[in-house]
Amino acid sequence: MSLRINDIAPDFTADTTRGQIQFHDWIGNGWAVLFSHPKNFTPVCTTELGAMAGLEQEFANRGVKIIGISVDPVESHSKWKSDIKTATGFEVEYPLIGDKDLNVAKLYDMLPAGAGESSEGRTPADNATVRSVFVIGPDKKIKLILTYPMTTGRNFNEILRAIDSIQLTAKHQVATPANWQQGEDVIITAAVSNEDAITRFGAFDTILPYLRKTKQPSA
Repeated sequence: MSLRINDIAPDFTADTTRGQIQFHDWIGNGWAVLFSHPKNFTPVCTTELGAMAGLEQEFANRGVKIIGISVDPVESHSKWKSDIKTATGFEVEYPLIGDKDLNVAKLYDMLPAGAGESSEGRTPADNATVRSVFVIGPDKKIKLILTYPMTTGRNFNEILRAIDSIQLTAKHQVATPANWQQGEDVIITAAVSNEDAITRFGAFDTILPYLRKTKQPSA
């Protein structure tokens, strides 16, 4: 069964570079980003893990924990960290899950059930589908899923932008338009009448009968 937005993120126990975790307990009452990569010591993923390390404080400012996962064992992750530091200048402090039995990759539908039971002998191409990002809310529900091809490095600033939108729209009856950035105008949802919109947001612009824009709510 494929995972979809608003499904409960599957819980699991796993070894990480920061010790064993129970995923839902590790998330706690905040937000989390789980992002996967198909193989350690590969070029694109090396740049990605460094990029995430450089943005870790930006995620923390939004109440978001980050955690990586590869089908390689934890011992391999620990060795890889020095390469990531050399290539990107950033030290990976966030936990990296070791998924050598492929359990989490299968649980999150990144590998088929028949993929085997060991990462031993698998190539990056075998694990090409383990290239996903899951944004998970405090209710443990999946808020966003993105999956990339192996040759395309992910834009983690876009993940931050999406989180800003998701967190804002969870508090207010608004949506964000294409290419929205923090502080720009937002869309009033159809569930809010014109009268209620004035009460909630003050002035607004009617672009089309079904498209009304207003200033971003401040709190």
